[in-house]
Amino acid sequence: MANFASLLKTEISRIARKEIRAETEILKKASAQYRSDIADLKRRLAEQERLIARLRNSRPAAAPDKTEEGSQLRFRANGFASLRKKLGLSAADMGKLLGVSLQTIYHWEKGQSKPRASQLQGIAEVRKLGKRGAAARLAEA
Repeated sequence: MANFASLLKTEISRIARKEIRAETEILKKASAQYRSDIADLKRRLAEQERLIARLRNSRPAAAPDKTEEGSQLRFRANGFASLRKKLGLSAADMGKLLGVSLQTIYHWEKGQSKPRASQLQGIAEVRKLGKRGAAARLAEA
């Protein structure tokens, strides 16, 4: 009888281990899937944070300056270059009209730098001149 009891005990233990192994395999697979999902979410989060940082850095630093009248003066490099050509002025002559150097005019036209608010006001005044007015102003200076 003792032999029967020990055989029954070992058989129950073997079946219990088999059942536990099956249950733990399911849990192991689920755990591995969860770890994979978490890693994927972390990668996506890092990518989104990099995108946010890049967008934050590309945002314009300051709003355009306003004049006394309340209207905004804008500056475009292509527009400035076409204004100079329309007036038939060299970069040096345009620099004399605005009180800046020849190199500054080239930098503005290439878009490497932008004029200050006071210089924008001067550009707006030159924009109102025609070829004759610009030539007259240069003759005065």
